[in-house]
Amino acid sequence: MLIGEVARRSGVSARMLRHYESLGLVRPSGRTGSGYREYSEEDIRRIFHVESLRSLGLTLREIGRALDDPGFTPSALVGDLVRQTRERIAAETELLTRLRRIDAAEPSGWEDVLQVVALLQALGSKSPDARQRAALSSVDEVPVPVEALVEAALSETEPNVAGALRWALARSGGDGPALLAKGLGSPVAAVRERAVQSLAEMPGGEAATLLRDALAHPDAVVRGYAALALGTRGAADAVPTLIDMIVAGRNDTDAADALSVLADDTTTADRIATGLVARLARHTTEAPARGRLTQALAGVPGPTASRALVELSHDEDRAVALTATYLLRLRDAG
Repeated sequence: MLIGEVARRSGVSARMLRHYESLGLVRPSGRTGSGYREYSEEDIRRIFHVESLRSLGLTLREIGRALDDPGFTPSALVGDLVRQTRERIAAETELLTRLRRIDAAEPSGWEDVLQVVALLQALGSKSPDARQRAALSSVDEVPVPVEALVEAALSETEPNVAGALRWALARSGGDGPALLAKGLGSPVAAVRERAVQSLAEMPGGEAATLLRDALAHPDAVVRGYAALALGTRGAADAVPTLIDMIVAGRNDTDAADALSVLADDTTTADRIATGLVARLARHTTEAPARGRLTQALAGVPGPTASRALVELSHDEDRAVALTATYLLRLRDAG
């Protein structure tokens, strides 16, 4: 079969077939009387073998070794190809992410593009100062896409930088709350904590709804941050979780402060006092928890809390009785 027919049937151009021949990869078995290259069936099979190996990413030199070296073993080479392909995919994915984020910033000119690139690079800097400056400047300059801010916030370990990122996120708008909510499902506890802390500082109804959903999260830390944030927003949904925190001694002072804020509403104050009294009855032998619950009644106005303190002033636990007596005096003085 002549070279033109081989090219037509194989899909490999005549020029490439000549290149293969110059490299010794595929040599036509014969020549016609006029000197034209003539390929045998075996030659054509070798051409298809070369093309198959090229489709795996092998170089022509590697293909020559694979086809001609009887002792050649493909496992090491294929392993290298797997590694190289993964690295290439990772690099291309990173580039695609960067391009999408630049596009999301809707730059109006190349100067804007360069600013976004500089800010994105600064957010990934090893210097905490550089990351903090990037977070703070992302609001006033060309805005950094919220996706990049969320990614940075969920991975940041430096408290000052994390605070700057949360501040920037709170002013970024867009789909920040939804992206942070995905972080609540992370298998890494630290990421979940950063996600709920950032969500707690996001304004608006969407963030509040997601925080209410987080009250049922299996992670107690997530539930706690959500309850504290909702408490400052006046959401009575947080009351049971805040009381749980006081019983467990986890951020109990902050939880008691949040309850006192919620207790400004008469109906909610009665609900809080009733809840605290119920937990006191359940934890009759747990002195530390009972002490914290008694102290929490201090910030709750109304007759229900007062009656509870009167009863507790005669409690068998001397520390609880003294605390309740002291709180009653403060109420009488007020």
